[in-house]
Amino acid sequence: MTDTTQNTRILLASRPHGEPTADNFHIERAPLPEPADGEVLLRTIYLSLDPYMRGRMNDAKSYAAPVELGSVMEGGTVSEVVESRDDSLEVGDLVLSHVGWQAYGVQPARHVRKLDPARAPISTAVGVLGMPGFTAYAGLLEIGRPQPGETVVVAAAAGPVGSAVGQIARIKGARAVGIAGGPDKVAWLEELGFDVALDHRSPTFRADLEAAVPDGIDVYFENVGGHVWDAVLPRLNTYARVPVCGLVAHYNETEPPAGPDRSSRLMAAILTKSITLRGFIQHEFVKARYRSFQEEVSSWIGDGSLRYREDIVEGLDNAPDAFFGLLTGKSFGKLLVQVGTDPTR
Repeated sequence: MTDTTQNTRILLASRPHGEPTADNFHIERAPLPEPADGEVLLRTIYLSLDPYMRGRMNDAKSYAAPVELGSVMEGGTVSEVVESRDDSLEVGDLVLSHVGWQAYGVQPARHVRKLDPARAPISTAVGVLGMPGFTAYAGLLEIGRPQPGETVVVAAAAGPVGSAVGQIARIKGARAVGIAGGPDKVAWLEELGFDVALDHRSPTFRADLEAAVPDGIDVYFENVGGHVWDAVLPRLNTYARVPVCGLVAHYNETEPPAGPDRSSRLMAAILTKSITLRGFIQHEFVKARYRSFQEEVSSWIGDGSLRYREDIVEGLDNAPDAFFGLLTGKSFGKLLVQVGTDPTR
């Protein structure tokens, strides 16, 4: 699949105004990069596509620097070492890396992590056993703290973060209500064992949610915003916890939403119900939770109590279109681009 004589790179050509388009990207062919001492040349096998990448396309202050114009779009990758100038890694080693939207990249050996394909499929290193899975695990357990018998609601529940949130909530003895878009995704949530699965596109969604949570909502894992949040807010219980890891419904907005300012309503709910509303970026919990995450989630996958789904698109050139679909809810499961041959399959 990958040309071994030259590199393919997808660069950020311009900053989007609203929804990104193909014009915001530029695909170029370039010579293979060369590693220096302490570095490795990596061949990309899987590129992870994630909603946070939309924010990195903007030139705005955030928790991480934006992608510079003319630079390779950033992203997590699973790669094979094809040249090593560091004794810690050998040619053929499979690693978790961060070379972005390109077929080959160079990274310091100390910045990659060797993978064991006998432990789990290597694609999971950027999925259920990677950043999305850890986002679900750490956000739910550190901030949500679900207790047995409580009700946990999660939006985008058919995605890699939301599906893990609901299943972990069930493992911890809570009741899981998943919200997704479309009957196929709702059916998948039911197959995963969610207590209730709701379609946010249904004209009766608000009434369906009210019926699904007769005792209110104790934990709402927020990664969407928009009309789902509007329906959830009145149903939050006293002392509800709301981990916030994303707001994908708003990423393409170019101006404040129409209508009255409802911040006073939100603040009143936070005050009168003693709600904990806490944004987070997953890396802040790495020191405290990453080891237990790897151990527990691997065990749950092994015994079948936690399942995952991958949506794999073939070919790096198709990454922009796949990314557009991710932002509009067309992907189903963890979205990956298979850039090169997977030697384990």
